[in-house]
Amino acid sequence: MPVIAIDDVAAALEGGKTLAGLDLGEKTIGVAVSDRGLSFAHPRPVILRKKFSIDAAVLLDLLTRENVGAVAMGLPVNMDGSEGPRAQASRAFVRNMAKLTDLPFVFWDERLSTVAAERTLIEMDFSRKKRAGKIDSAAAAFILQGVLDRLHALGEASAPK
Repeated sequence: MPVIAIDDVAAALEGGKTLAGLDLGEKTIGVAVSDRGLSFAHPRPVILRKKFSIDAAVLLDLLTRENVGAVAMGLPVNMDGSEGPRAQASRAFVRNMAKLTDLPFVFWDERLSTVAAERTLIEMDFSRKKRAGKIDSAAAAFILQGVLDRLHALGEASAPK
């Protein structure tokens, strides 16, 4: 399925589907999944990157188990709004994933999500070593929570009936 706009996410989440958030790192993929009520982002263990086909299979299995209806992909935009190599890598990842799944993807500006995630982990008194293993999933949770908050602001997310 194609990349969709934030306005089209609610339609993809009908029937109690959840929303996932991804933070694509060089060595890991951070993952977070919403609750069914689309209110809270919950971090999941990071996926250690090996090669695309393996990463995609692990990710798709997780998304299936979590009843995901759409995926919010963090887009690492530069502070001046331009897109550099990391943003291009995220777009390429989504293009390749689109060949393997019908799940829609929405891009979300993730500027400063990793900084916010690291500050939160420091406040929670995680050691530097433990932070390294959790930072990408924490960043994915910040990305996803931003999308969930935006959906609520648009009035498009509601608790399942």
